Amino acid sequence: MPGIRRFGALFGAVVAPTSFVTGLLYYFGLNQAYWFYAYFGVDATMLGLGTTDYLVISVDSLFVPMVVTAAAGLAAFWGHDLLRARLAAGARPHMLRTLVPALGGVGFLLALAGFWSVLDDRFFLRGHLAAAPLCLAIGVVLLAYTLQLRRSLPPEDDVSHPRGTSDDTSDPPTPPDQPEEPPVPSTPRPPEPVRQEWAALAEWAVVFVLVGLSLIWAASDYAAAVGRGRAQHLVSTFPTSTTAVVRSERSLGIEAAGVRELHCHGAKSAYPYRYEGLVLVIQSANQYVLLPQTWTPQTGVALIIPRTDSVRLEFVPYTALGVLGRSTC
Repeated sequence: MPGIRRFGALFGAVVAPTSFVTGLLYYFGLNQAYWFYAYFGVDATMLGLGTTDYLVISVDSLFVPMVVTAAAGLAAFWGHDLLRARLAAGARPHMLRTLVPALGGVGFLLALAGFWSVLDDRFFLRGHLAAAPLCLAIGVVLLAYTLQLRRSLPPEDDVSHPRGTSDDTSDPPTPPDQPEEPPVPSTPRPPEPVRQEWAALAEWAVVFVLVGLSLIWAASDYAAAVGRGRAQHLVSTFPTSTTAVVRSERSLGIEAAGVRELHCHGAKSAYPYRYEGLVLVIQSANQYVLLPQTWTPQTGVALIIPRTDSVRLEFVPYTALGVLGRSTC
């Protein structure tokens, strides 16, 4: 398929592959981080996460989609090689009658469902994870593959009557007592029209845009689901997590449920205020993001405390939680 090869060369000349991949990783990492912290009611943009942070986070959200896409691509290549072997063995008439219409019909239905999901947010596919974009991507790929497969085949009459074979329904030979009629010259088949190069490039460009946007849509949905799932898993580990004890020179006014404030009145204490029952989520941009150990989506609040010399954090592992609640300073 020279069209797709020409488009691939043109795309590689216009868009740098490294920059393109880096941009995608950054986008998916940003998407996952946004939904992760949004579960706790925190705007991720105020955490000061950098490009490296988003690139590292994106690995978590893209691992499964990349594995599935690679496996699907490998299966498609193997299936194409198997089909070519069947065609070389003389299975073209059967393929024309069954495979091409079947692939075209399935691709049309999937693409139609995907387009409908784009136009109507209430379509039932939108309620399932990545179902709508995957239907659109697979449908467009099947339609494009069916069209290219049909173009690569000879006309139907050439397939039904291969050159060099006799037909059982041919006219009987002329009897000896009758003069032989002169052969009727065969009408040459008109040459097939040659597609313009710009038409092939435009076709593959549209296919690439539709499939690429659909895969980005699917990966974005998956990244959002991974972000929310990681947040829910983190909350489930709070009862057995390491507790963060915040010591401060002055009162921080924390009144979250499950957080205990202890005030040490001794003059020798550099940090007289002590807060227990917290879990550190992340330290970023010189600030701490902490959650109460009893945090729930209905009653919990997120705390963002600046990282300064007036605040100190201590960590108590789960096995040593018995030391908490004491008033020692």
